[in-house]
Amino acid sequence: MDKVIVEKSGGIVHVRINRPDVMNACDGETYNAIADAWDDLENDPDLRVGIVSGEGRAFCVGTDIKWVKSPDAEGFVDRLYPRMLTLTKPVIAAIQGHCNGGGLEQVLAADIRVCTEDAHFGSGEVRLGWIPGGYGTQRLPRVIPLGPALEMLYTGGRINASDAYRLGLVNHVVPADQLMSKCEQIATEIIKSAPLAVQKMKEVVMQGLDMPLTQAVRLEKEYFDWLMRTEDSKEGALAFAEKRAPKWKAK
Repeated sequence: MDKVIVEKSGGIVHVRINRPDVMNACDGETYNAIADAWDDLENDPDLRVGIVSGEGRAFCVGTDIKWVKSPDAEGFVDRLYPRMLTLTKPVIAAIQGHCNGGGLEQVLAADIRVCTEDAHFGSGEVRLGWIPGGYGTQRLPRVIPLGPALEMLYTGGRINASDAYRLGLVNHVVPADQLMSKCEQIATEIIKSAPLAVQKMKEVVMQGLDMPLTQAVRLEKEYFDWLMRTEDSKEGALAFAEKRAPKWKAK
């Protein structure tokens, strides 16, 4: 049985963690398979958006604790999280049930997060004598306010879907039977936008978060000027004037 199921359709790549018997806990093979899927998203011009989800009653409970005791576990975070850090195409996380540890870190690395009403989120590494190894200490305080982030990190405590929405951890909370359709609806809207503009938008936003404002606005101007010289920029304006859908070339 494949530990990760990858399906492509209409510019979207669905990446589903497929270890429901252990609530999608990830071993090294699983982490690497997810990283491979994101490599494919980045490098395939026909793919525009990724949607990551989990099979069964959990999104992902994090790293497989039994596996992590094995000699094969060394360096298990070395591929996936750096790959997601440099990904220029959007990823949407579809979250149901348990989302903990390395699962939460994958969700934090996504651009847009949608969860079900029964979802709950935690960073329990501290209860194992660890700290997060997939950038959770850095991403969580950048997504939610510092106080709640530190409380989650220090205590290993969990928050429910309504608290996740209130704190800004998730964009939408939906009934379970609407989870994937909501994610696909968002992905479809993204695909209507110019591909180069979406990629440069992500790059400038993510890079700008770590820059002083004066430097970040210069980066925005640089990317703006670059995009204005592309064929898609001209096509977008022409399509608007002609009241038709644009035909993007990613050029």
